[in-house]
Amino acid sequence: MKVLSGLELAEFVKERQLRQVRALRQADHIAPKLAIVKTSNDPVIATYVRMKKRYGDDIAVDVVLCEPKNEELLATIRQLNDDESVHGIIVQLPLADESQTQEAIDLVLPAKDVDGLGENATLVPATPMAIDWLLAGYNVPLKDKHIAIVGNGRLVGAPLARLWTNAGHAVTVYDASTDDMLTKLTTADVIVSATGVPGLIVSQSIKHGAVVVDAATSAEHGRIIGDVAEEVRMRDDLTITPEKGGVGPLTVAALFDNVIRAARSRVDSTTD
Repeated sequence: MKVLSGLELAEFVKERQLRQVRALRQADHIAPKLAIVKTSNDPVIATYVRMKKRYGDDIAVDVVLCEPKNEELLATIRQLNDDESVHGIIVQLPLADESQTQEAIDLVLPAKDVDGLGENATLVPATPMAIDWLLAGYNVPLKDKHIAIVGNGRLVGAPLARLWTNAGHAVTVYDASTDDMLTKLTTADVIVSATGVPGLIVSQSIKHGAVVVDAATSAEHGRIIGDVAEEVRMRDDLTITPEKGGVGPLTVAALFDNVIRAARSRVDSTTD
């Protein structure tokens, strides 16, 4: 088995980002800042926020947490849009009131939409970028491969399919409406799963020598688990992400890459 460790790659990315942020601070007098807008009290979400704040500390990016009430959410985003000291804004999903989701993410200015989820977003969403980095970092080829993406969600499946399709790769997207999905997966050279259904991807659905990326996170009995069944990890013929430390660490790194890009764009726009 070949393990695709995002932790290892994230350390290299972090070193590069720290150099970039120091240059922004010292040469351009720009202090990159990320604002996280959160309305949910879910402890899993709180863990994600702590990870981002800790990562920001490591690379000298300021991270501020805004926790408005549901009725104050949109006003808070507007204030952050107008705040020139804020370079990136993310709406931490899911929101306490999920009916506000689309309006909230579309309200974020495209120049500050570092999650890349808004209707007019210009930046690549963090998790698809992280998956792309992960496979490139381990020299996993995608050209002329049959790629299966399981799940068509706004955070991973849909934007990853766009990213790879635009790059000229052969991508098939499967979701809950796909008939006989587990059988169809057996033809895939690369499987990326992001459904949040624990144990969905079973061994008999994966052909010999395939690449498997588990990009899902769901909570069960107090721990975070993915889509890949435990039996799959017993095989020695696969290239696969580990149970922990696969896509996650690189997702945080990719998010902060977008924050740095947004800050750099601010510099470039003032010097034109």
